[in-house]
Amino acid sequence: MQLKSLSLVNFKNYEQVDIPLSGKINCFVGENGVGKTNILDAVHYLALCKSNFNPVDSQNIRHGAEFAVLQGVFERFEKEERIYCGISRQKKKQFRRNKKDYKKLSEHIGLIPLVMISPADTGLINGGSEERRRFLDGVISQYSKAYLDKLIGYNRALAQRNRLLKHFASGHSFDESMLELWDEQLLRYGSGVYEERRAFVEELLPVFSSFYARVSQNKEEVELSYESQLNRLGFEEGLRQSREKDRLLQYTSFGVHKDDLGMQLGDFKLKKAGSQGQQKTFLVALKLAEFEFIRKTTGISPVLLLDDIFDKFDSSRVRQIVGLVAEQTFGQIFISDTNESRMRDVLEEIQAERLIYRIQPTGDLEKVLL
Repeated sequence: MQLKSLSLVNFKNYEQVDIPLSGKINCFVGENGVGKTNILDAVHYLALCKSNFNPVDSQNIRHGAEFAVLQGVFERFEKEERIYCGISRQKKKQFRRNKKDYKKLSEHIGLIPLVMISPADTGLINGGSEERRRFLDGVISQYSKAYLDKLIGYNRALAQRNRLLKHFASGHSFDESMLELWDEQLLRYGSGVYEERRAFVEELLPVFSSFYARVSQNKEEVELSYESQLNRLGFEEGLRQSREKDRLLQYTSFGVHKDDLGMQLGDFKLKKAGSQGQQKTFLVALKLAEFEFIRKTTGISPVLLLDDIFDKFDSSRVRQIVGLVAEQTFGQIFISDTNESRMRDVLEEIQAERLIYRIQPTGDLEKVLL
């Protein structure tokens, strides 16, 4: 999988730009605020139908413009795939594959596997459990359409059940049969979500541990664990036992929407015990494990985005990470960095096709000769 060219119109700070790309390493360098991350985010948009940073589509349109267009020419299994994304302040977002509109955006997920590593990933450690569920869902949905369908079905049933609980609390008579109807839907979809999450974490752990050992060069023990209410109680029984509690709370308190991903460093929770460097290494290893898992499961090397992740790493660690992702198993890589000389030095040591673009304060791109 590779992106051969990227075209942007009115996307964030770019009025219009066309970028030819390398099939291996593409590096964007420049000062903070010039738009390096925006280029990587455009690739993320074309792969996953959304920004990695701002979920409100209209806020990704350049100031003063009414629309934005993102277009990418991808190569997948030696076949060209032309992906179009149109964003308007007035209309619904449009996605097209080879000039044909998708009926649902979920049909596009998985066509272009992608893994992004950015400073925003610290939310996986320091944020709430919803951040870690979003990580699980984002990975599994890229290789399992069935999972994405179950997740959508579960969330729809959950919203309906919660609406019904609020309806009862507002003075309407309690109808147990109506609640049982949505319990059946939660059980139908949620059981599959649970099983796929559990299997994924179990299979990801050894891959993650291996990458952590390579990136950290330490002998620290690391652990990932799938934390779910369903580990101790069946879905049907859990819903039944929590029914009265749910009526008082006016929302559903049992189910896979309460799941979490446990992260341990030695005997302690990473959030409490890990240094800033250990946490960053943990996240890099986790995302590289995500890459490898998707590659082995789908047979496609995902596009890898490394957004400004080298800031707190010394030069030897930077060389180690870039050298690691430049190995044969990794495919196309996009890197953003503020330190041009560091990236030039690192890339000169790697025998791989590469391009470096210097982004000026005006947003203009200049190809750097190597």
